[in-house]
Amino acid sequence: MLRMGVIGYGYWGPNIVRNFSTADGSEVKMVCDMNQQSLKKVKKNYPQINVTADIDELIKNPEVDAIAIATPVFTHYDLAKKALQAGKSVFLEKPFTYTIAEAEELVELAAKKNLKLMVDHTFLYTGAVRKIRQLVDEGVLGNLYYFDSVRINLGLLQHDVNVVWDLAPHDISIMDYIIDKKPLAVVATGVGHFGRGLEDVAYLTFYYSNNIIAHISVNWLSPVKLRTTLIGGEKKMLVWNDLEPDEKIRIYDKGVKVRTKEGQYNLLVDYRSGDVWVPKVQQTEALKVMAEKFVDYVRNGGTVVNDGIAGLNNIKMLVAANKSLTNKGEMVYL
Repeated sequence: MLRMGVIGYGYWGPNIVRNFSTADGSEVKMVCDMNQQSLKKVKKNYPQINVTADIDELIKNPEVDAIAIATPVFTHYDLAKKALQAGKSVFLEKPFTYTIAEAEELVELAAKKNLKLMVDHTFLYTGAVRKIRQLVDEGVLGNLYYFDSVRINLGLLQHDVNVVWDLAPHDISIMDYIIDKKPLAVVATGVGHFGRGLEDVAYLTFYYSNNIIAHISVNWLSPVKLRTTLIGGEKKMLVWNDLEPDEKIRIYDKGVKVRTKEGQYNLLVDYRSGDVWVPKVQQTEALKVMAEKFVDYVRNGGTVVNDGIAGLNNIKMLVAANKSLTNKGEMVYL
């Protein structure tokens, strides 16, 4: 049984505690939070779990084998480093860290101590994303043309990071998992509306080799909530609507075929419009699947798609996007 400690019981912490409490092979032994009201909620919901406001008490607890961290990003590096130095594997909320240097140091430290590091890129464990990866691997879509993702809603405005750092890690991790290439460059534009110096609307464009392009729209100020991704390929096109309760993925037998290259004005273009296919998608809660994968990763080793290296790659793309954002859409090479 992997005995977990959880630091942070605010917005995401309760989900982590719930899933590690019910996942096969794990139990939560202790929760740490600075807020006494949060600790009272833990004791009310989980009387068997010990609570503390002292981070060191949790990290040094000999009954805790691994630590999950669900705190603001500016605390991630210090907390994860302390946990690793104490010999505990770490499950870390996204984004991984706030700088590339911090991420690199944590990856190196985990490797040096033979400990496991996993970043909470939850969507990689959804049935929809795993099905999309399967379809891409099987060549159902053909060579990819574009990846276009929209993640918008009204709030939750963060006080410490902009909308790119809050929402884009999800889509970047999905993009990085599905597209079997690394982007060459990124252009990002955005704006903040409340004088806080933090963008609340942003648009990111990643450029790949072979004319693949990926676009991500993130927005805290939308009157509606949208979680939609379009992926276009030479054979078929895919739409993933994460808010759809049943038919989350639709495969469209639609496309374009150019039959001559004699000149721009002599092109013969065929537009194909065929059937729509709705593949079956597993509906298991992604965080529970990921919790059980973390347990197996710590116990048995192997590989995971959201290890420290994947987290580091995510941070490199976020930092590059933020640099482009600061410089009003300057192209930043990766």
